[in-house]
Amino acid sequence: MKTFQQKVTVWSRIIFSVAAFVIAALLLFFVLPSEPRFKYEYLKGAPWRHQNLVAPFDFAILKSDQEIEKERKILMDGFAPYFTIDTAVGQRKMQELKAKLEEIIPSAYTGKAQVIEILTNELEKYYHLGILASSPQSIDILKGKTEISKVTGNTVKKVPVSLLYSEKTAFNAFSEKLKQNIDRFSGISSQLGVIDPAIYIVSNLRFDELYNKNELKNMEAAIATATGMVQAGERIILQGEIVDEGRFQILESLKRSFEKRKGEGLNRQFVALGKGLLISVMLSLLFTYIFVYSNFQRDIRKIIFLLFFITLIVSLAMVINSYPGLHIYFFPLTILPVVIITFYDARTAIFTLIVTTLLIGFYAPNNYEYVLLELSAGMVAILSLKTMHRRGHVVIASVLVALTYGVLFMAVTLIQDGTLANFNIRMLRWFGWSSLLILLVYPLIYIFEKLFGLVSDLTLIELSNTNQPLLRKLAEEAPGTFQHSMQIASLAEDVVQKIGGNPFLVRAGALYHDIGKTVSPHFFIENQETGMANPHDKIPYIKSAEIIIDHVRKGIKTARKYKLPESIVEFIATHHGTGKAKYFYLKHQQENPGELSRDADFNYPGPLPHSREATIVMLIDGIEAASRSMKEKTYDNIKILIDTMIDQKIKDRQLDNSDLTFADIDKIREILLKKLVNLYHIRIEYPSEVKK
Repeated sequence: MKTFQQKVTVWSRIIFSVAAFVIAALLLFFVLPSEPRFKYEYLKGAPWRHQNLVAPFDFAILKSDQEIEKERKILMDGFAPYFTIDTAVGQRKMQELKAKLEEIIPSAYTGKAQVIEILTNELEKYYHLGILASSPQSIDILKGKTEISKVTGNTVKKVPVSLLYSEKTAFNAFSEKLKQNIDRFSGISSQLGVIDPAIYIVSNLRFDELYNKNELKNMEAAIATATGMVQAGERIILQGEIVDEGRFQILESLKRSFEKRKGEGLNRQFVALGKGLLISVMLSLLFTYIFVYSNFQRDIRKIIFLLFFITLIVSLAMVINSYPGLHIYFFPLTILPVVIITFYDARTAIFTLIVTTLLIGFYAPNNYEYVLLELSAGMVAILSLKTMHRRGHVVIASVLVALTYGVLFMAVTLIQDGTLANFNIRMLRWFGWSSLLILLVYPLIYIFEKLFGLVSDLTLIELSNTNQPLLRKLAEEAPGTFQHSMQIASLAEDVVQKIGGNPFLVRAGALYHDIGKTVSPHFFIENQETGMANPHDKIPYIKSAEIIIDHVRKGIKTARKYKLPESIVEFIATHHGTGKAKYFYLKHQQENPGELSRDADFNYPGPLPHSREATIVMLIDGIEAASRSMKEKTYDNIKILIDTMIDQKIKDRQLDNSDLTFADIDKIREILLKKLVNLYHIRIEYPSEVKK
């Protein structure tokens, strides 16, 4: 029968949990969109499952994204990039050349005017057609283009790319022309030879980025987005008809128009009521799961974190979905189950994934497709991360998630279109980003550990390293206790592997459970050397019990000093439960038969263990210690010891708060018996040989 304090604890925990769920529901209510949703679900190539549909209002038939993209590509292929010509450059260089020729050619030379005219006209030809800084083949914007739009002042003229000069080709052409004139006008060859063609060749064509951007914007704006109109009352599709390409596009147009009109004529109060009911049902399912099937319902921190993380994920997904230029698949929803499986278990990760995906999917575009892809990718992430003890595990999970997205999207495309001709290759980019962002899980886990006091398997593995400062302190100051803890860790890990639980948690908890003995190690028999006087012989049994019991309190204090996680502190606090320091209790009764001793003086402070891992350590701790002190370690003696001690724990109600079943306890008996028998190398006793 539960005490009043236990009842208060249970009810306070329930009240806090309910309050957390109510707050989460309110936050989700404000995060999720309030606009009404298009009520029809349909798939291209599948029959129309609803009643006959007629147009509720006039709307335009929009072109598909593929059609608009095709028209855009045609425009881009025919687009001639705009280059602005700087006429002042050519004029300046021709003036410089003319001045140079006037200077070097003698006035008495009869062909002076002819030479000047020939060379300046040649230079003018280059600048008139246009000189680029580099060859057209090396300019990205000109790749695949046959002509450009040359802007001269307020006029625009199309010029073939093949007629354009680069600084190199113009230099070569002018050098050749100069050489020809040197040969032709031999009387002034020495004067013409001093002219450097490089001085007079400078690019005068410049790519006008702003001009091109505006022109492209105007061209794209000119693309018609609609192909026709549907009048109100006009039949769209009949029940049972196949949603072909044409009908699919009309339905998509109706859906977009409906969402754009924000559900005009609908009662928004009822829309809000529906949203509230949806959130309430989803969170009620999660609440029921936690308090019926999970093993963390007593840990309010884990419940708060779970609700916080779901709310955060839904909020971020809604922000991404509403942000122009980003697709909802860009958001890595698979981070949710990866983080959850790190701190909880696979079953909780799957259930949380389902609830969160349904909440987001109701408001996501292509609802069914979104739910299908995200649930499948999330489950692949969970299955591939059954263990996450190395960095490579998350990388492998990221690759598998990306493959899942790609394969399923291809499957949906084939089902809808019957061909991959319309496969939206750009979606692979969003799937790739989403899968890559899963790698953020490591810094996220570290942050959540610090904020919510949670502990991951990676942290537990680090804590189990015997080179950790606290374990080194235990090994040096209480070597017997250290060996005992190592033995408990090995046995507990074997048990958890067989009956279920977290082997990393049970190992770390077992290694630290007796850390309080480092304060006064010589008071514990496993640390006393042979022949050493037992300090308990000189003090009363009540004082001895106090010292022994106090190692639990000192262990908790030491653990918190070294900032061990609370999940490890539970092992320290509960490994004796509320039992007695029985040896000193019985010795005190024997020596003081007429005295009424207070049980409280010999009772451990508790509390009782809640997790199965802490309960297993409590059971094994007493059995392993008692087995060491047995004189005859036979199979039968060990079996009797295990059964007696476990039955006594049950009788003393030390397992009341644990979720271990009787089947689990029977397995623990069996595993411990086998392990201890092997540990003490018990052999069959051979009969003596009878000699004749």
